[in-house]
Amino acid sequence: MSDDLSRVLREAQEAASGSADNILETLASRVGVRAGAHAAFGEPVDREGVTVIPVAKVRFGFGGGSGHGIEKGADSNEIGEGSGGGGGAMTSPLGFIEIKDGRAEFKRTHDPVSAVPVILAAGFTAWLVLRALKRIVRG
Repeated sequence: MSDDLSRVLREAQEAASGSADNILETLASRVGVRAGAHAAFGEPVDREGVTVIPVAKVRFGFGGGSGHGIEKGADSNEIGEGSGGGGGAMTSPLGFIEIKDGRAEFKRTHDPVSAVPVILAAGFTAWLVLRALKRIVRG
């Protein structure tokens, strides 16, 4: 077994035997490491006297659980089990900061994914209007 796999298994066993607070603390520390300012601001790019810094919106969430039910197994041994956790992150571009001639200006970009709900709502509304017109015409 590789050292990394052994370490991961050991950490999973420690997390499973700990309380929910330990699980949440572990998840928060791991997600927090990746969700700093560097996740929202990309590396600056310098070209011909202009510096551009990409800017994004970063959202993250996590959850965990724990359990410890003690019951008698078939062999009269006590059994306790539980644990679990997970997390995720999502990054959406917002725009960029342009630094030129000693001045900084934020320029917004549009995220094409944010337009999807608007397009779906417009399509649904058009369908409802056409359906109503069809009923009116038929009488």
